[in-house]
Amino acid sequence: MNILQRAEQGQSFLVANDGQFLGKLSLNQYDSESISNSYGSFGSQYSSTSIKNQYSQYGSPYSSLSPFNQYTSTPPTIYIRGKKHGFLTKNKYLSGTSIDPDALNDLMRKNNLVY
Repeated sequence: MNILQRAEQGQSFLVANDGQFLGKLSLNQYDSESISNSYGSFGSQYSSTSIKNQYSQYGSPYSSLSPFNQYTSTPPTIYIRGKKHGFLTKNKYLSGTSIDPDALNDLMRKNNLVY
């Protein structure tokens, strides 16, 4: 399923600036696509498509595609219920709505993204 289809279906998810799907925004630890599934492709600290892998291009503090790079101008985009919500980034100077990656679980709770 592509990003446009996910948005049209009202899903909540992350997408990298290069178009890579980075997982569903969900607190469900058993959903294979959830960033909360520590064994899944998008929540594992070992997966190349996980923001939780500090050695991947999507989780490294040195990668321009990572939310953990405090200088990036190309962080992942947050979609909540199909609508662009802002960026997931440590960059405090990026214009627009930015959410610190350390506050992502709070954002999911606030938006009731449990499934």
